[in-house]
Amino acid sequence: MWVELICGLVLYRFVKRFFYGDDAHLDFDPSHFDDLFAVAKRLEKLYPGSKVYVGLRIPDPDTASRQNVDLVLVTNQEAVVMSVKNVAGFVSIDKDGNWVCTDKKNHTERLPNPVAETKELVSILEEYLEQRGVALPEGYLSFKVLCPNPNFRSIHSDAFPPEVITYDQWTQLKPEHRNSYSGWIKGTLLGGKKKTQESFCEKLNSVLSTAPVWDRLELEGNKYILGEFLEFKGKQDDLQALRKIKRSKVGCLTVQKMSMFGFALSTVQILYAPRDYRVEGPSWSSQPEEITVRSSTEVVFQPKNSKKSGKHKLSSVVSMSLSA
Repeated sequence: MWVELICGLVLYRFVKRFFYGDDAHLDFDPSHFDDLFAVAKRLEKLYPGSKVYVGLRIPDPDTASRQNVDLVLVTNQEAVVMSVKNVAGFVSIDKDGNWVCTDKKNHTERLPNPVAETKELVSILEEYLEQRGVALPEGYLSFKVLCPNPNFRSIHSDAFPPEVITYDQWTQLKPEHRNSYSGWIKGTLLGGKKKTQESFCEKLNSVLSTAPVWDRLELEGNKYILGEFLEFKGKQDDLQALRKIKRSKVGCLTVQKMSMFGFALSTVQILYAPRDYRVEGPSWSSQPEEITVRSSTEVVFQPKNSKKSGKHKLSSVVSMSLSA
């Protein structure tokens, strides 16, 4: 009996490793990435015609580094820099503006003032946009700190500054009708700024769409990872075919599972669009190219804020976007 149990456990681990890769032990929280994309999708539904940019890496001349920006929401009225904080438990604010989070087990964690950090990102983004030829009207770029975790509890809700959107406020937001803003939404998120010309918004969107970003890996089950694509791992002939996938030449790719008569085959088809540098913006060749490789081929991807890279079978990958 023990022999059967041990053999079953070994088989289970082998199957899990084969189909899901080497990402069982990670030193980062993958749910944070899922939260970012879930928030982005909801914002675009709340504000029809808006654009949400996820995972920006804006150059900061003062520190000679790149600063992470979770989200930038662009509507026809203004742009909003948003930091998403997946905090849970009872949250209070100390005298320095830092957040004190206490969970059910009485474990306490302190977060450096998220409002001050996000406000600093506004000036960094403004400077970057000006360098790219986009002069923002005064007050056009604002910021918010969003807490979408349903287990978020504020001890003194009135102590939070208006730039903080708690979970309760987030759930109360209603879809906006075009050219009509409710007073609550205007005061909470958009601020009721004057409309800008469509040409200005188009230029702003064009610049943001070409701003530095993290590479993006989309996995089955609506799972996302932001970080850096490192390489492919697999058989030599597959790697030879995949040499075409370089960030200097390819901006995005999608993976399609191949099957015959209802049975999955051991290969996948990669559709990729070569970059088109003749126009400004994320424009790709209209005719995608194809590569067929083994489904056991792995994508080596290092998540941001992680010291370890993870391996993901192409059989579990939906798409991958590469920064320029």
